[in-house]
Amino acid sequence: MISMIAAMGKNREIGLNGEMPWHLPNDLKFFKKTTSGHSVLMGRKTYESIGRPLPNRRNLVVTRSESFHADGVEVLHSLDDVKPLVNSEEEFFVIGGATLYEQLMPIAKRLYITSINAEFEADTYFPAIDEIEWKIVSSEKGIVDEKNKYEHTFQVFERTSN
Repeated sequence: MISMIAAMGKNREIGLNGEMPWHLPNDLKFFKKTTSGHSVLMGRKTYESIGRPLPNRRNLVVTRSESFHADGVEVLHSLDDVKPLVNSEEEFFVIGGATLYEQLMPIAKRLYITSINAEFEADTYFPAIDEIEWKIVSSEKGIVDEKNKYEHTFQVFERTSN
């Protein structure tokens, strides 16, 4: 099953110049707790922004570059390479970037979204979440404090139709 995990601002913004446009430690903890022990799928630029394989996860990087290699990751060169892997896993997380979210949204079954109640300058966005196709099955407000300055909510969506 394909799931997606992302944090986004009010306008679905997810990135600026290859980085997240906010600092929100609560979201990083949620991401780690949710994806730990699972496979994570990311584009090459997302991998390069992280800079290393994520621990306690199977790391898969999708890239068109035949010359890309990195220690600790499996390299896939097309989405066709992803499909057999997805069918063999219980839950498989797409962690970015925007192109992979857009391409795999039609076959995703679950979304883990940290909704940040603020607007940010951005150059990358998460696809629109159609309220007819998705329902919220879990919603929990995050704690705002000196380290987590933005109001945020952790939401889980499940697809209502195929």
